[in-house]
Amino acid sequence: MAAALSIGSAIRDRRRGLGLTLQALAGSSGLSIPFLSQVERNLAHPSLLSLEAIAQALDVDVDYFVGVPTPGQIVCRAGEHDRIDLESPVVYERLSGRHPERKMEALRLIVPPGLVAPTIHREGEGFWYILSGTLEMTVGRKKFVLNVGDSAHFDQRHPYSMRNAGKSEVRMIWVGTPAIFKD
Repeated sequence: MAAALSIGSAIRDRRRGLGLTLQALAGSSGLSIPFLSQVERNLAHPSLLSLEAIAQALDVDVDYFVGVPTPGQIVCRAGEHDRIDLESPVVYERLSGRHPERKMEALRLIVPPGLVAPTIHREGEGFWYILSGTLEMTVGRKKFVLNVGDSAHFDQRHPYSMRNAGKSEVRMIWVGTPAIFKD
């Protein structure tokens, strides 16, 4: 039963990620809207033929829905963290797994002394955890000082920024939704 539960949500997530409606998926798969809706809500279980039609319509292999993730998609060893080049003085290292439908991103950031980041906002939640140094953050009009061991969890739709006013780098963990760096 647990495998069936993950198939419905995997189909729904892939469909939504592609910006498709149930009607569009029904049209391209040859299956009915009510049946697809029940599959996505785990009220019905597709046959292998139906799952193949859904997979083709969503441009993936059937394994996408029933395959076990590879170890490299689940575990990221200490020496395997990818650096993400954003042409920024901040160093970004991916801590997240590499499965294609991840909903969150986990990064280690190294923020150099004196950095003042521009104010931004985006969809989803953000979580910061300070490993070393002191970081000033602003969310909306509220200012906070985060020290080693402090964390902040906030709605990133509100404008936010950070500043390292100290003389040493800040090392921090950032976890956010949705995932922002696709492979």
